Amino acid sequence: MKWLALVLALLAAPLAAQTRLLLGATHTLDNSGFLAAVLPQFTADTGIRVDTVVLGTRQILAMAERGEFDVLITHHRPSELAFIAAGYGTARNDLMFNDFVLIGPADDPAGIASAADAPAALAAIAASQARFISRGDESGTHLREQELWAQAGLNPAGDWYYAVGAGMGATLNIAAALSAYTLSDRATWLTFQGQAGLALLFEGGAGLRNDYSLIEINAARFAHINAQAAQTFASWMLGPKGQAAIAAFRPNGQQLFCPARQHPGQEQGGKPCTANAQ
Repeated sequence: MKWLALVLALLAAPLAAQTRLLLGATHTLDNSGFLAAVLPQFTADTGIRVDTVVLGTRQILAMAERGEFDVLITHHRPSELAFIAAGYGTARNDLMFNDFVLIGPADDPAGIASAADAPAALAAIAASQARFISRGDESGTHLREQELWAQAGLNPAGDWYYAVGAGMGATLNIAAALSAYTLSDRATWLTFQGQAGLALLFEGGAGLRNDYSLIEINAARFAHINAQAAQTFASWMLGPKGQAAIAAFRPNGQQLFCPARQHPGQEQGGKPCTANAQ
């Protein structure tokens, strides 16, 4: 009966439209293992498969301006707010946070461990011309690094400063090979720590807080966007299950991200996060 087949197909269409989601995400979420741990939980609950493209925040936002994603997770507030203001996304939602840390040779030749704040630590590196590895990829980490140099009143250049155009994991590997300093998000550092000769030398302060946001792409601007699946993803990630999954992501017993939202009945238990929350 052709009419019955047609009715069943029409009834199945809304569900079929939700079965695939394209997520633009930052390197940190991949390097830390977060995506591999959390996305299967979302798929198990909703039946929606998530395909991901992993790049730096600015690269993700540039692709999203062409309608190449359904939803984003990025971590540079000024760029995200400009993206929303231009009408490419519907809203910026606080998802989770951790912090940035300054990593370097364990013997700390620039003496940054005793610096008053992060800009002062960078100024000490520049003054000593100790090697510094910059991601140089317009990621959220790279953009924050540039902001910290500006706060120090410096425009780093010279043989001691290397912009490598790589993700966080690769940047840490290069820093280890060259006995150099670098700025890292804490999650990737905790995942990669143990690299020969490197140590966490400076942390703390509001300027090093690292906020991640979830942005749904504006379907009114891009008709092909899977808005239904994006809304389901946002509701899950920002709701009790997603926020609990963020808190529970603890490789080797170390919490790498703090959920941004507290839901009734959600247990934090002990120290809530490794991140600096000031």
